[in-house]
Amino acid sequence: MWSPSELSEADFRHLHRHLRAKAPGGASRRGALDTIGEEQVLAAAREVRTGRTVSLAAPVETRTGPDSADPARHWLTAPADGHPGSNGLEFAMDRFAMNIHGDVDSHLDALCHVVYDGTLYGGVPAADALSPDGASALSVDLARDGIAGRGVLLDIPRLHGVPWLEPGTNVSGEDLSAAEARQGVRVGRGDILLVRVGHRRRREELGPWDVADARAGLHPTAMEFLAEREVAVLGSDGNSDTAPSAVRGIAFPVHALAMHAMGLQMLDYLRFEDLLAPLCAQEGRWSFLCVIAPLRLPAATGSPVNPLAIL
Repeated sequence: MWSPSELSEADFRHLHRHLRAKAPGGASRRGALDTIGEEQVLAAAREVRTGRTVSLAAPVETRTGPDSADPARHWLTAPADGHPGSNGLEFAMDRFAMNIHGDVDSHLDALCHVVYDGTLYGGVPAADALSPDGASALSVDLARDGIAGRGVLLDIPRLHGVPWLEPGTNVSGEDLSAAEARQGVRVGRGDILLVRVGHRRRREELGPWDVADARAGLHPTAMEFLAEREVAVLGSDGNSDTAPSAVRGIAFPVHALAMHAMGLQMLDYLRFEDLLAPLCAQEGRWSFLCVIAPLRLPAATGSPVNPLAIL
């Protein structure tokens, strides 16, 4: 499996400028979401053939582990002792708390999530937009009406005949093109591109590990593929960034390129195993209607999310 070379910071900055110049603009500051118009949504709806819906989210993790030092918390708040009384009407109620940008739970990154050189996407000064009260610009509220479009799943382990990519493996633009050809699908304008590296399957079969030190993901140069195809959203069953990083001195280069340079909102730590087996692989179809509905959190940098593939 080919592994692209490491980039210097100067190489990365050159790539960043190159991709930023190709990024969609617009006063709405919706970034790449502007590539999904009514035409793209209607075309995506025509992908539905069976009406089968599949969740692309993993169950929320509430246990501490190597990749979840700060897991979500869920507890029952009523009845107070956990035991309903014998008479009358009562309600069971609960509370939930989550570190949205952790390394295990499925979530959507808003454009205000990445700060690079003191700015957000579009050159918005981070100091003006971010405060303890939340984000005043480029928040997850940009997706308050949901994101609906054509989802395309590229299965890189399947391309190479392995169940998963080992941590540290870089996915190149050539890998993405080869997966397209092998699967008989082509990524296009306004698509929600989902790249499987097999992170979830490896975690389920071998157990969790410290993904901050080692994980499979995209090589930064693979982002040129996304720019050429005018992709709207990038998602993965990892977080799209390889560890160790392919760029010296920058830990999350794909996040910086996707969100800061290109205006792509990102879906991290999804689960594709239920979609792949048996549906996409058996039917030989790798595109579908994809619907993403983040919570209405007007000033948040992201949201837990349960994207749906509708086949």
